Amino acid sequence: MSPRLKRLAARSPFSIHILKELFHPAAASGKGHSTHYSIKNMSIMANAPSPLIATCQMTSSADKDQNLATCSRLVREAASRSACMVFLPEAFDFIGSSTEETLSQAETLQGDLIQRYKGLARECGVWLSLGGFHERGNDWENDRRIYNSHLILDSKGSVVSIYRKIHLFDVDLEGRVSLKESKFTIPGPEITPPVSTPVGKVGLEICYDLRFPEISLALAQEGAELLTFPSAFTLTTGLAHWEVLLRARAIETQCYVVAAAQTGRHNERRTSFGHAMVVDPWGCVVAQCTEGTGLCYAHVDLQYLHRIRKEMPVMMHRRVDLYGKVASIQAPPNL
Repeated sequence: MSPRLKRLAARSPFSIHILKELFHPAAASGKGHSTHYSIKNMSIMANAPSPLIATCQMTSSADKDQNLATCSRLVREAASRSACMVFLPEAFDFIGSSTEETLSQAETLQGDLIQRYKGLARECGVWLSLGGFHERGNDWENDRRIYNSHLILDSKGSVVSIYRKIHLFDVDLEGRVSLKESKFTIPGPEITPPVSTPVGKVGLEICYDLRFPEISLALAQEGAELLTFPSAFTLTTGLAHWEVLLRARAIETQCYVVAAAQTGRHNERRTSFGHAMVVDPWGCVVAQCTEGTGLCYAHVDLQYLHRIRKEMPVMMHRRVDLYGKVASIQAPPNL
């Protein structure tokens, strides 16, 4: 084992196995573009057989057919490598160049696009996490806004869980950036309970939810073993906060964290950070994509997860009876 691998193994208290694929032909254009993986991009796993997951990275455009072709290629590639669940990023369906284009392209859950993804799940025999679907709700005729919805499809193509994003990203920095998600998006009404899947109990979140630990803690309290953050972080926030937030959520909840991501330039107004990754319950990055469209793989070892929780039972030590309360009178210092 090389010195670098020894250092990597020392970071994580479980047995290490590196997937042998150092080259991944995930094509952004389908014409020979490839994604190379360094040591940091490969999967770390405990004793097999642990279920294999695949986390996607892509550059969505306003062309829904082109995006579907990219997602289909990635899902089929993951299925060929025996992944049983594939995670797609926020806005896997499309990224519009304007609010008007976004609203005009949104569909209902009964629309053609979701039906085609259901067919893809059935064809490949895999579960799909479809994060950040632009959903027209039942109230579309009265409220011309949409939901940012995260769907889980089982391997038969059935929708088994839906979460609608509750935290909306509104920012207005004069002369720099202005984005008001609330102008065209309805906040979700509730946190969706974790859903049982072949890889464990999965808690659903989307992008900006990552900055609010309360939802992750609530999902972990309800039994989540994996937390999903399909995202489209900007370059600035991604460089500063992406990895540290994902690792923090993994450490404080003792969950696997799976973060599919948008990457690269979508249009003249929007570019995404990328770096799709998987973090284990100890807070180690165990899989990560490099530049461009591609996949990274990780094995989910629930025995390892529950050993961590047993040896460091932070959930049992939480003082939910006191959180949210601050003493009305400051106690004098104990001199």
